Amino acid sequence: MSRRTKAIKREVIPDYKYSDRLITQFVSCLMKNGKRSTAEKIFYSALEGMEKKTGQSGLEMFRKAVNNVKPVLEVRSRRVGGATYQVPVEVRPDRRTALAIRWLISYASARAGKTMAEKLAGEFMAAANNEGASIKKKEDTHKMAEANKAFAHFRW
Repeated sequence: MSRRTKAIKREVIPDYKYSDRLITQFVSCLMKNGKRSTAEKIFYSALEGMEKKTGQSGLEMFRKAVNNVKPVLEVRSRRVGGATYQVPVEVRPDRRTALAIRWLISYASARAGKTMAEKLAGEFMAAANNEGASIKKKEDTHKMAEANKAFAHFRW
């Protein structure tokens, strides 16, 4: 990261199907080797799979899953006088979303299933119901922050 100037945030263009910026951000994170069309096919088929299984809107379940996984607190390492402390800090809104997306994708790919679309659909449904590996990661992050609350005065 440059010390001279702040990095300019680029505006995220909404996706073509639902006109949603969150979907574009998710697909961009899901994409590998620049294959956006493949990532979009995986994502949209995951939404369709959720709609077939639950009968609810896939887009609403996706939004609910991302909101449920977003962390409020995390710990950051802070070096004070030769000792390193895990200091709990609030997570910025853009980082919350990025972490939620990253966790959903990583734990979906680790799931048992045939295709990535099925794995994503399963993780979305689990996260929307406040269960699953990505929700556990959020809870573990919150527990770490709670356990290190004594070092909150080292916040910078």
